[in-house]
Amino acid sequence: MVNKQKLELTWIGKDTPIKVEPRILVHDPTKDYGDKTTDNMLIYGDNLLALKALEQDYAGKIKCIYIDPPYNTGSAFEHYDDNLEHSIWLSLMKARLEILRNLLTDDGSIYINIDFNEVHYLKVLLDEVFGRSCFQREIIWRMGWLSGFKTTAKNYIRNHDTILFYTKSPTGYYFNKEQAYTSWPEYQERFNSNVKKEILQKLEQEGLTTDKAKLMVEYLTTIGMPTRYPLEDTWNCSIYDKLNSINVVSFSGEKVSKMLGVEEIKGQKSEALIKRIFSISTNPGDLVLDSFLGSGTTAAVAHKMGRKYIGIELGEHCHTHCIPRLQKVIDGTDQGGISKAVNWHGGGGFKYYYLAPSLLNKDKYGQYVISKEYNADMLAAAVAKNEGFKYAPSQEQFWKQGQSSEADFIYTTTNHVGAELLSAIAQDMKPGESLLICCKSFDSGLSSRFANITVKKIPAALLGRCEFGKDNYNLNIINPPVLEEEEE
Repeated sequence: MVNKQKLELTWIGKDTPIKVEPRILVHDPTKDYGDKTTDNMLIYGDNLLALKALEQDYAGKIKCIYIDPPYNTGSAFEHYDDNLEHSIWLSLMKARLEILRNLLTDDGSIYINIDFNEVHYLKVLLDEVFGRSCFQREIIWRMGWLSGFKTTAKNYIRNHDTILFYTKSPTGYYFNKEQAYTSWPEYQERFNSNVKKEILQKLEQEGLTTDKAKLMVEYLTTIGMPTRYPLEDTWNCSIYDKLNSINVVSFSGEKVSKMLGVEEIKGQKSEALIKRIFSISTNPGDLVLDSFLGSGTTAAVAHKMGRKYIGIELGEHCHTHCIPRLQKVIDGTDQGGISKAVNWHGGGGFKYYYLAPSLLNKDKYGQYVISKEYNADMLAAAVAKNEGFKYAPSQEQFWKQGQSSEADFIYTTTNHVGAELLSAIAQDMKPGESLLICCKSFDSGLSSRFANITVKKIPAALLGRCEFGKDNYNLNIINPPVLEEEEE
């Protein structure tokens, strides 16, 4: 007998499935901005729940995914608590990756930014979820030499993260080779001789010796800003880090940034990096997604590049940072990042959504009941999604609230269903049609009255399918980082 045991990564709890509730998304038009007809979405809420909410309508529709998940470094930071137990991190990532794969188009791709703590475990996990043949490249994202840490480092100094590049299909994926190995226009023609002379004069006025000022100019304009390189050579290094690397620590990043005519860099994600990825793996009009949106970099770049986007973020900074940033992009007042390279002057819009509360919650007696926040329309949409139906109320027949096929429908009501109503619906149905009725109560014997009509009682019919009442799968992010500006 042939042993069919497969190579895989195992951990405690791997075989215990995470039963995520398929919630509905609630549109809040008061937070929309710009073009009212836009397909761009900003979603506020836990990203695993949000991904599950998207899965039914967006499976197979997203061309490119970029995510920068918490790295599980085992140490606490000012804004992150990444100290997750290793197996929990893997379980939560696996649940997300399985949905992300379902969301990709057949020619789509995913880029995952990760550091050394989990990159090798994540690589094996991705091999299992996507298939080893769908692994395309390990991309090194260089961060520059952080010389300020030389005296405290235990051994070698870390100066890069890794981006794992996978595709939905081993061979049939979209990849623009011309974009992968061409110059970055945003870096060309930036430092001509006159600009170099001007920067040199400003540095000397600030007190640097001529030799050191020349060294700084050459470093920043020649080494720090290459004009031709593949994605692997992308720099994620702030101006201040570059100054540190040549031992010029008396000048703040803000001061030198102004000399160079760029904005100070404090974010982790580079607009130029995201632009590079989208240029290689998408075309204008394609749909992209970032489920760890952070300060909004991916959405901002997608907007400027004419890509449709879905951004998901948890935490109040979704409102204090992501929304204002995208508003500036739409208004055309955001001229940082890639704006000049793509000649961005504004336009477009986004729609704002948030996750509905859990459909079922326990009452004071410990019994599951329908959440009070749900009105009739929300209930019908949520029950339809839980039962695998697409919510699409008919204008002609009230009992056709959703369907799973051309002839299979669902009807949800909070009213009692009696024999008279059921008979009336049965007479209205066409040959070959079937119907699922979900209600709070119904007359005895109705469940078997008609062969093409099934009657279920809610909430009992929904119990056991998923984790109702759970709002937090957020990888233990206590307070996502407050980011100001992104890299040029």
